[in-house]
Amino acid sequence: MTDIFKPGKRSEIMSRVRGRDTKPEMIVRRIAHGLGFRFRLHRRDLPGSPDLVFPRHRAVIMVHGCFWHRHPGCKYASSPKTRVRFWEDKFEGNVVRDRRNEEALHELGWRVMVIWECETRDREAVAERIIEYLREGDTSF
Repeated sequence: MTDIFKPGKRSEIMSRVRGRDTKPEMIVRRIAHGLGFRFRLHRRDLPGSPDLVFPRHRAVIMVHGCFWHRHPGCKYASSPKTRVRFWEDKFEGNVVRDRRNEEALHELGWRVMVIWECETRDREAVAERIIEYLREGDTSF
């Protein structure tokens, strides 16, 4: 199947895909802030520039899009039918980079949690996960 958009239009659409301040990330930020947790955003001095950094808890949260980061078994992690080899390489590179960044964060003593885009639909479940995750490393609760 060929692309339904002309190359110029496809380029315009793809140029609007953002790496930060995405809708799923904003949902997670609102939830964490509403729970009373304070965090830093996209610390460039940490591997992978994590989406939310909780220095007091020595913890980070990465908010991954199911499509771009290949959420296993997720219906939103579909693959384009055109330029298959290009997309396979692109997705594989994203997954390898994610794994490398997680390992580097662990080596630096940071805990890492991934919240997938599809999980943000159930905000209560996300809130529970965040509370449980941040309580693990904190004895002051």
